[in-house]
Amino acid sequence: MSLEKQDVLKIAHLARLSLDDNDAEQYQNSLTSILDLVEQMQSVDTNGVEPLSNPLEAKQRLRDDVVTEGNRRNAFLANAPQTEAGLFLVPQVIE
Repeated sequence: MSLEKQDVLKIAHLARLSLDDNDAEQYQNSLTSILDLVEQMQSVDTNGVEPLSNPLEAKQRLRDDVVTEGNRRNAFLANAPQTEAGLFLVPQVIE
C-alpha cells in the first residue's frame, strides 16, 4: 500500500502536526514502509497456529482474607485532640 503526499498531509492535519514538504516526503516513505510491513504480516497463513497465552486470562493466587489484627479504633481516637461519634474532628478549612 502506497501513501501519497496528500495522504500524509491529511494525516498530519488530523494529528495536529505541522509538516513542511521535506518532512512530508520523509514521513511518506516511512509510513508506506510501515503499511507494507503490516500488509506482509497479514498475508501470513496462521491456520493451525495456537495463540499465545494472555495475561488477562491468568488467575492470581491470593491469600485468604482473614482478620489479622483486632479493632484498635478506641486506642487511635484516644490520641486525637477532638472526636465525636467515633470520628476525628478537624478545623474547617473551606468557608
